[in-house]
Amino acid sequence: MVLLPMFKVIGIDPGLASTGIGIVSGKGLTIRNYSYGSIHTSARVALPHRLSQIYSQLLQILSTEKPNMMVVEDVFSLEKFPRSGIILGKVSGIVLLAGAVHNIPILEIPVREAKQVLTGNGNASKSQLEKSVRSRLFLTAPIKPDHASDAMGLAMIGLLRCDDVELAE
Repeated sequence: MVLLPMFKVIGIDPGLASTGIGIVSGKGLTIRNYSYGSIHTSARVALPHRLSQIYSQLLQILSTEKPNMMVVEDVFSLEKFPRSGIILGKVSGIVLLAGAVHNIPILEIPVREAKQVLTGNGNASKSQLEKSVRSRLFLTAPIKPDHASDAMGLAMIGLLRCDDVELAE
């Protein structure tokens, strides 16, 4: 019996109020272990301190979990809300920095690509994406919060693509 090497991938859905975290271990379509959650910050705290909180907690997660790869949702901006895109860029920057500090290969994936891979529809709703992720994990209860579900989807895509990315030892 040949055992395939297991890879651990962390998916990150950056957000200032809630940064989603999803971690999967396995190979290709086979998921052996998974966990998910989010890092929350309070709107009552100044932006630099919220960014510091996300960065510190993410560093701790990366130190504990030691993933082979990080997949981050690429930054997007809506024309109606340009400030949101700028803030999201700041959060994404500290997420990328945390991965670089740990010397983890990082893959950025646009949300439309993630939706296309996981649901077959690049314009799928958040609900459709969550249902697809839940189905692949054989879960009946919804994955909450939404950012955690999105992060799990990103981690799953990373697991599929592990062979295509040069992994850290």
